[in-house]
Amino acid sequence: MEKRVKAFKEELSHIRTSRASISLLEGIKVDCYGTKMPITQLATINIIEGKMIVIQPWDVNLVKEMEKAIQKSDLGINPTSDGKTIKLVIPPLTEERRKELTKVVGKLAEEARIAIRNIRRDILDKFKTAKKKGEISEDDYIQLEKKVQKITDEHIKKIDELLKEKEKEILTV
Repeated sequence: MEKRVKAFKEELSHIRTSRASISLLEGIKVDCYGTKMPITQLATINIIEGKMIVIQPWDVNLVKEMEKAIQKSDLGINPTSDGKTIKLVIPPLTEERRKELTKVVGKLAEEARIAIRNIRRDILDKFKTAKKKGEISEDDYIQLEKKVQKITDEHIKKIDELLKEKEKEILTV
């Protein structure tokens, strides 16, 4: 369950808000030297005034490939380049786009909750099997069921907190 919460947190970091963030680039892979490498491992990345990302590749020959990778990504931002650096200006989100993003975030949160509930179900199934085989008593089963439910509730609460935090971030102008 903890892994699923971490995965949800990771998914949220890739969703764009009106602030520039290095995490926006983490999923972008660049064709270089015959392999695909994360852009974050091929350049120095800086945030300027919270509105612009400046990418300085360590090898200037990779600028064109980095531009292509950014354009192919789902960022929706066109890079500008002077041949040595790439600049990404993060435009402010429209009200409509903010609402869309909150729906996307809500959907991701629901998927995370479902995954946690599925984990709970799998664990309870194992306990039921153990109870049927006589490996654990009815009382132990009830106690374990309560513990699993408590842990499930805690993890769903974490998902909800992360969701509220991200929605607030998206809706802040």
